[in-house]
Amino acid sequence: MSTQTSVAIGRSIGSAVAVGLGFLRESLTPGTRRRRQEEILLGLLQQLTLMTEEIHRANLIQEHRITMDQMDRTIDDPSLADARSTLAGVSEAKRRQMIFANRQYASLLLAYRVGTFEWSELLGHLRILCRNDIFAEYWDRTAEHRRSLPGDSLERRLGRVVDGMLEELADDPDRWWIVGSVDASPE
Repeated sequence: MSTQTSVAIGRSIGSAVAVGLGFLRESLTPGTRRRRQEEILLGLLQQLTLMTEEIHRANLIQEHRITMDQMDRTIDDPSLADARSTLAGVSEAKRRQMIFANRQYASLLLAYRVGTFEWSELLGHLRILCRNDIFAEYWDRTAEHRRSLPGDSLERRLGRVVDGMLEELADDPDRWWIVGSVDASPE
């Protein structure tokens, strides 16, 4: 190897080392270090936000499990159904049907809340549920319960959408697949 080639290689390596040291110095300068810290902090905050949302969904699912377990027990044991239900003047069989209708609605609402499906899909499932006479009766009998919900709550807003669906179905039951406003926003 010639001396000139060795010198050229040495200069190239030296230049690469110099450039690398320059990057290292730059990354250690206060401004760059601060930007890097902000990037790391922003990344951590994003991860924390995602974890918080996931914990919230897990809590919703756990609360739903507890509620569904209670509903299952009240369906199985009429004496518990009497303690849980606020519907007066219904037979034992009808009460069980009402509890089950509530169970179906609650499952759809949970699925939307945890992101299983989007708003338009929720409305599609509710359109089908609203065609069921037992659900329609349950919905009518529990109208007073929904009035006590805060006006801006998801369940209250969704209740208004279901009310509209049931009214539209009463007018024209053969066009069930188009009832309910898709534009009605969940927010």
